[in-house]
Amino acid sequence: MVTALAPLRQVWDWLAEVPDPEIPVISVTDLGIVRDVSYQGETLVVAVTPTYSGCPATAVIDLMITDKLRAEGVEVLRLERRLSPPWTSDWITPEGRDKLRAYGIAPPIDGTAPDGPTAARARRLSGQSNLTVPCPRCGSGATEKISQHGSTPCKAAYRCTDCLEPFDYFKCH
Repeated sequence: MVTALAPLRQVWDWLAEVPDPEIPVISVTDLGIVRDVSYQGETLVVAVTPTYSGCPATAVIDLMITDKLRAEGVEVLRLERRLSPPWTSDWITPEGRDKLRAYGIAPPIDGTAPDGPTAARARRLSGQSNLTVPCPRCGSGATEKISQHGSTPCKAAYRCTDCLEPFDYFKCH
């Protein structure tokens, strides 16, 4: 049990052990949804930005963070939901992207986040996007979208036309 205030670096390390409930291979810190960790007096404050405001896993994530920090001895804790700025897939760490790929999920393509370059956003919104999502299994760019809706709201279903394997693409919000 921790009797004194834990160093912030230690808190970040603990949070790095909290998995995303929908994609357990990636942590909440890899996903970039833990935005800040600080103390306000004796209270540890953890700011969390959900991947989107209606994310059904938000309550579970909050509970998992709380349970982990309590198990590490944090007694006075407050979670803050931070909606501004909204989460962007640009916040996923390089390690998190590698973990997604190794798990069989294509990570978001750089520059396709909603707050990314204006031209890319305009093409996507007009339906003129010719986004090539590489297969996370064989690396081929010969892939096709099967459905805008994947196994969770934050993923789309794709298929590789080379290795013929289906896979999820972690969509940008």
